[in-house]
Amino acid sequence: MVIRGAPAIGVAAAMGVALGALQAGEADFDAHMDTVCAALAATRPTAVNLFWAIDRMRRLYQGLRGKPVEEIRAALVREAVLMLEEDIAICRAIGRHGANLVPDGKTALTHCNAGALATAGYGTALGVFRAAIEAGKRIDVIADETRPFLQGARLTAWELQRDGIPCTLITDNMAGHFLKSGRIGCVVVGADRIAANGDVANKIGTYSVAVLARENHVPFYVAAPISTLDLSLPSGESIPIEQRAASEVTRFFGRQIAPDNIAVENPAFDVTPARYVDAIITERGVARAPYDLSLRELILRT
Repeated sequence: MVIRGAPAIGVAAAMGVALGALQAGEADFDAHMDTVCAALAATRPTAVNLFWAIDRMRRLYQGLRGKPVEEIRAALVREAVLMLEEDIAICRAIGRHGANLVPDGKTALTHCNAGALATAGYGTALGVFRAAIEAGKRIDVIADETRPFLQGARLTAWELQRDGIPCTLITDNMAGHFLKSGRIGCVVVGADRIAANGDVANKIGTYSVAVLARENHVPFYVAAPISTLDLSLPSGESIPIEQRAASEVTRFFGRQIAPDNIAVENPAFDVTPARYVDAIITERGVARAPYDLSLRELILRT
């Protein structure tokens, strides 16, 4: 969790492959690279950007086999740096497309952290808010704390404060209260994997927010790059959900808050069915239902 956020995980994976190439000896270069890719792929099961980045680096490497090792190393480093630069440009494009959906003079709500700290820079969901303000819209943001790891309290609130964007922090179980109040004009969240039918895996608690948003007629938007789409999965039922340590739930900043030996479930993500998603914002445009058609059209768009 030192590096978290699907786009950031993808960029970090590319950097990891490049570092592996720099450390590999010429005699066992192929075997070392296979080990590096396998080790990186085993780290986080849900964020598809991880596997997308590894596959992109692996394809480049396979196309360079037979070349001098120093040439291969240099090419992999260039590709990793390019992926970082691309991610920043992609987030800015997501922001531009999403800014049009954010109502002026209203409050937006977000869950978890999908900002510069979760990407190479600028952010996906927070990039939408940044772009809306850059376009002259007057908005403020409510950030869910995002238990149990508190990414909203520790990261999102910090990012928005540094940018001078008005931000109010709430506990996760307050979201329904504020969505019912009429204050919130839209919800924007990021994503770790999006299935072909538009089902979205994101930080645990997102599904609850989406259901509450629909009940209270508040648009629910997902902001994510094309690399987060996984059209090989027909629905969210096939998305693997990472299970994390029980201590994240039973302890709070090092202090025990639950009984010893209590049973704990700690899924890091949940899946929001496509029927609760009003739009998916990507760098190539905005997709709406039916997602099995619109998402494929975005992938084919250049």
